[in-house]
Amino acid sequence: MQPRLSNGPSPVFCTIVPPQILDKLSQSGDPLLSGPARRTLEADAAKRARRRLTALAGVPTVRSTAGTPPTTPHRTLYDCRHGTDLPGHQVRDEGEEPTQDASVNRAYAGLGATFELLHKEYGRSSIDGNGLPLIGSVHYDEQYNNAFFDGEQMVFGDGDGEIFLDFTVAIDVIAHELAHGLTQYTANLVYEGQPGALNESVSDVFGALVKQYSLGQSAREADWLIGAGLLAPRVSGVALRSMKAPGTAYDDDVLGKDPQPATMDDYIETEEDNGGVHLNSGIPNRAFHLLATALGGKAWERAGQIWFDVLTGGELASDADFATFARLTVTAAKTRFGTGDEAEAVTKAWSEVGVPTT
Repeated sequence: MQPRLSNGPSPVFCTIVPPQILDKLSQSGDPLLSGPARRTLEADAAKRARRRLTALAGVPTVRSTAGTPPTTPHRTLYDCRHGTDLPGHQVRDEGEEPTQDASVNRAYAGLGATFELLHKEYGRSSIDGNGLPLIGSVHYDEQYNNAFFDGEQMVFGDGDGEIFLDFTVAIDVIAHELAHGLTQYTANLVYEGQPGALNESVSDVFGALVKQYSLGQSAREADWLIGAGLLAPRVSGVALRSMKAPGTAYDDDVLGKDPQPATMDDYIETEEDNGGVHLNSGIPNRAFHLLATALGGKAWERAGQIWFDVLTGGELASDADFATFARLTVTAAKTRFGTGDEAEAVTKAWSEVGVPTT
């Protein structure tokens, strides 16, 4: 399936750490926490504004390769050396030996694992379906508390060491951000409100799938945490988000309590964070977890296939809400697997989070 937009997808700026977390940190009385958070917020706001201008101008971003889609990735890693000029200094190209820099090697491996899942399990060559080269930059800025996909490449900060560690430590964070590119080249979901929450959720889903795929885990063996290992030891929490139990990933004196809702009963109406894209994503996240664990086995084989079919099938509008996405997953389940356990499990999963499928 080719991208919906023939003249190229609209570029977005998507980060793994929600702005409300950084805003909370920026208000801390501890300058070790507030300083890096404030600088990260300011930097993200500036990059987000530039992306909007790029989108309005209709400037194309990444280009696809021509010819037969390749079956292996082409990764190039750069070191920003704590600056902000992208992509930075090239340090590792496809096929080269590991470097002495663990961040470079982790990013290289994470990009490769994402390519492998997409290609081997879903027959897609890179995020655009045509073997798009994967670019990653590490050591971005000083104490930068985020990782992002800017429509062209992946970028990873080192964290402040107080709240966040190096953003390459969690493979699902790498895959999550790269999956924003997958969405950009398929449904191109608008990054606000419910379609924006779906955009975030799809990235969490594929982040979790890449992690499970790389570990060989079944749906029931997996922890279903996004960003496990990313929080520093001083933080009372296990990850940025929990797909299994939204709202339970952290409960910390500085960060506060994880605000994600688990059902539509607690849906958050807000103008912040593009209409709560990082908050309300907990609802479709939980639906996917319920489906994957109900079906059992490897989550990428049936549950993941259904989500992939919806994302790439050409029927998902860029402004789709939760109910539209849910209905399409039921249809996709029936199309691929018939009217058996899969379609029934999809319907039940959405019902449990309060999203109708009819």
